[in-house]
Amino acid sequence: MSVPSLPSAKVIHVDTRGAVILSEESPETRDSRGIYFPNHIEPVSHIAVDVGGSLAKVVYFTRSPEPPSSPSVAATCGSSIASDISTPRSISPTGSHPEAPLPTTPPSSSIKRSGALTPLILEPHGHPVGNGLFGLNDGLLRDSFIRRTSHHFPGGSLNFERFETDNIDECVEFIQALIERSAQANQVPIEEMRKGVKIMATGGGAHKFYELFSDTLQVEVRREDEMECLIEGLKFITLIPDEVYYFSDELIHSVSNPSPPTASSSKSKLEPTLERPSPDPPKFGVTFESNPTPQFPCLLVNIGSGVSIIKVDEDGKFERVSGTSLGGGTLWGLLSLLTPATTFDEMLAFSEKGDNANVDMLVGDIYGQDYSRLGLKSTMIASSFGKVFRKGGGKGNFSPEDISRSLLYAVSNNIGQIAYMNAEKYSLDRIYFGGCFIRGHAATITTLSYAIRFWSKGTKRAVFLRHEGFLGSIGAWIKNIDPEESE
Repeated sequence: MSVPSLPSAKVIHVDTRGAVILSEESPETRDSRGIYFPNHIEPVSHIAVDVGGSLAKVVYFTRSPEPPSSPSVAATCGSSIASDISTPRSISPTGSHPEAPLPTTPPSSSIKRSGALTPLILEPHGHPVGNGLFGLNDGLLRDSFIRRTSHHFPGGSLNFERFETDNIDECVEFIQALIERSAQANQVPIEEMRKGVKIMATGGGAHKFYELFSDTLQVEVRREDEMECLIEGLKFITLIPDEVYYFSDELIHSVSNPSPPTASSSKSKLEPTLERPSPDPPKFGVTFESNPTPQFPCLLVNIGSGVSIIKVDEDGKFERVSGTSLGGGTLWGLLSLLTPATTFDEMLAFSEKGDNANVDMLVGDIYGQDYSRLGLKSTMIASSFGKVFRKGGGKGNFSPEDISRSLLYAVSNNIGQIAYMNAEKYSLDRIYFGGCFIRGHAATITTLSYAIRFWSKGTKRAVFLRHEGFLGSIGAWIKNIDPEESE
């Protein structure tokens, strides 16, 4: 009996019709829910890896006739409650009825299924092998057969995993286990499976850990440009229904169209001012885009360990125009020094319980009231960590929760203001925020939205993505097309 073999990589066309984001049950994995494509038929055997300074993000596709369970169930045993942002409840901006339901989200099960790559299996004599298709030696005949029979094999999901870069060996071990599991599922030798698998690597770690991936996994590793992958990832992910979201238009309308002053109003001669929205829960509801299309031109603010700000033109051409070293790594590093938190999710959990007014110096602490002439509310931050210093050298006791909230506001406000200034400079009204910094965290989203709307007087919008940390790896996954193959 001859040994089945795998074909070389081919051009992949992703069928996004009917795509749905799997349900979510855990804040820890709310940014890594799988996306199920019920109509996708082509086999896929490549894996994308985006290795940044803090996190390594992995994207891969597995075939299944039904939506697999949410990754969060296995992580938390189904004990957590879905967040407001994780489970869309707001109406689409195109909806005419306030209570119109969003598309149905496939339910999660209590057991996470082990997915496997399912490349096209070729075997002589036309016998089916494992989860593959019938083997046909003639290329034209095979393609014709796939077109006629592929409707029997629809469905699959894009899967998302992340690892700390300091533990890159865990990432490599995960991919190695995925390849081995795929070989078993397809009933082919591991050597043949490796020939059919390709690693699309991006980010700084694509260069730093190239030999580690190549030598350990024994597969082809292709390095892709980081910024190009970010833009390709943005183009693709914005095609997914209910992926893109933002705060409702209530705040924009209240600033752009303030109510006419009345005689009884004590602030009739003042510009309208905005009170900081309460982030727990958000004061302004979340709105999802149900008819998604890439919205260019735009500004992409990618918040990883540091921050890159990328201007994207109407035709998709891009340029990195700014950035800052004060990003997610800054927050992660300082909170590691100042609090007992050991993970980023613990830090975010601390911040949810904190009160930054115990740490920050507010306008009201200085003036005793609003500074109405400048449009500053008494609750606005005048100096981040301004209350920590004490005359005489004494230090106060500050809780990890209050410190976390204060630093989260400081970093987020700084990023928001830099993003606004670049959007203003290039006359861009739409600002996408990506990177693993946000994690669907309400306080972060609120702060960035508030900063953009406050400084722009409601003329610009902060837009967020449910898979915001995976833009680079998604883009690398999409880019599995050789110029020779395209021709």
